[in-house]
Amino acid sequence: MSPTRLFLAAVAVAALSAAPLAASAQAPAPAAAKPVVVQGTLLDTLKLSGQFNTFVAGVDATNLSAVFKSYPQITVFAPTDAAFAAMPATDLDKLKADKAAMQKFILHHLVNAPFDSSKIKGVKGPVPSGAGDTILLDGSDEGGKMMVDGATIIQADLKTASGLLHVVDKPLIAGQGNAEPPAAPAPPPADAAATAPK
Repeated sequence: MSPTRLFLAAVAVAALSAAPLAASAQAPAPAAAKPVVVQGTLLDTLKLSGQFNTFVAGVDATNLSAVFKSYPQITVFAPTDAAFAAMPATDLDKLKADKAAMQKFILHHLVNAPFDSSKIKGVKGPVPSGAGDTILLDGSDEGGKMMVDGATIIQADLKTASGLLHVVDKPLIAGQGNAEPPAAPAPPPADAAATAPK
């Protein structure tokens, strides 16, 4: 084989082998590796999925397991382990070290009422969370994307034996759903008589 052909063959092989790597580098990583399948209660579903280990560890560490098992009217917005990867490790370490803060964080992902996608689509507004603060539900996107506190709901309406589960692409942080700054107050109307030349 001539040196020119050998060079061209090497370039072609390099280009072909690099193409999948370039495509995978550009595509965002999915927050859920596989669809979540309902398996019993909320907590059973989260544990058996194998994709919510960080969230479940927080539930267990804060003695909230009974809440996830015995309140059939709750809605939980659960971030996957991949979703937690977007959270700064120092923030997660602080939560793990402070049981009260971790409990409030977990309860912020919970609403004490059933909120399926039919109640989210087409509306935008705050609802009380289990932590005593509010989360912002946002179904106002015309394309159908539903959000909660700035996180996207990537799998909705998983009806378990003990409540409703929505899978989200990042942990919910109190106050992050209010991404839109409040509108500046309008200036008072000018009094035409006061500003008219005399």
